[in-house]
Amino acid sequence: MLSAYGFPFLLAALVSYILTPYIKKLAFLIGAIDKPDNRKVHKKIMPRLGGLAIYIAFMVAAVASLEMTKDIVGILIGATVIVIVGVLDDKYQLPAKVKLLGQIFAACVLVLFDIRIEWVNNPFGGYFYLEYLSIPLTIFWVISFTNVVNLIDGLDGLAAGVSAIASLTVILVAVQMGYYHIAVMTAALAGGIIGFIRYNFNPATIFMGDTGSMFIGYMLAAISVYGAVKTAATVALIVPAIALGLPIMDTAFAIMRRYSNGRPIFQPDKGHLHHRLLAMGMNQKQAVLLMYGITAILGIAAVLWAEFDGFYAALIIAAIITAEKNRYSERQIKGRKNRGEDKTDDCFRNPSGSNQNVSFSIRNAQVS
Repeated sequence: MLSAYGFPFLLAALVSYILTPYIKKLAFLIGAIDKPDNRKVHKKIMPRLGGLAIYIAFMVAAVASLEMTKDIVGILIGATVIVIVGVLDDKYQLPAKVKLLGQIFAACVLVLFDIRIEWVNNPFGGYFYLEYLSIPLTIFWVISFTNVVNLIDGLDGLAAGVSAIASLTVILVAVQMGYYHIAVMTAALAGGIIGFIRYNFNPATIFMGDTGSMFIGYMLAAISVYGAVKTAATVALIVPAIALGLPIMDTAFAIMRRYSNGRPIFQPDKGHLHHRLLAMGMNQKQAVLLMYGITAILGIAAVLWAEFDGFYAALIIAAIITAEKNRYSERQIKGRKNRGEDKTDDCFRNPSGSNQNVSFSIRNAQVS
């Protein structure tokens, strides 16, 4: 049975590994590049579009490993739509509203193929049927996951590694609970990401771009909704949400921060967790590996939640969050002593260097 999951994983990893250098050349050829600015960490022009290699690798492995049922076809079509949007964005830098419309359209593809959240488990027994809320909740779920991965893609290998760990978590739970199609599909996704990380980890030679980050987020959302449809279990939705807890919380803080500052929620800034870790004195590798570790711990908690009583898993997750919060606070204090308060706060000023519009600081906006 292990070979059934190992084959799509290894095939996707191999295809992604071989294909990525060619995608790099294509990115330069069509002008899908990322230029450095005062918000970004990289200092030279970098090719985007790396997610195209992940997508092709996933498609090859999925088609080779799965029966093309209506559900599977719907997911693959939706994935293709989101990749097209990502490629256009990597090339032309689409306005946020246009990109959001593309995400909504891709989410609607799932709905058209009857892949939607129709019920959730009632903790006291039975189910809550969502009825007319089913479609908007499904679209919201897919868009949220898509942007969660997109917004955390700020350091070399960060989004890819966090997503790979989350995918492996889903695979473990799917195998544990006997969800064959979910495990195989997620194995193909994880393999594509792993093959790409070789070129994306610091120092990166190519970025996944919005093509990759939106595709990965979309697939994790689609797989979770598909799992909920096929298993009638809310665990299919909750496990990836727990595994992606770090970028989800980071995104939630980013939305609140931008809203409170009167800025569009899709407008980039330097307030993300990875920016703060760099401001505290970490280098890119240290910050990325720390966030890998947190994601791995959350992944373990997700597996325990699926296996044992939810109450005990909740205690584990609470303990993890508390421990990481304390660890973060200790690093923060050390960073201030080493770098000085004013120097640290400079990283969160607006591009002009003024503190006038900043309504938060490291002191009062900690991220767990």
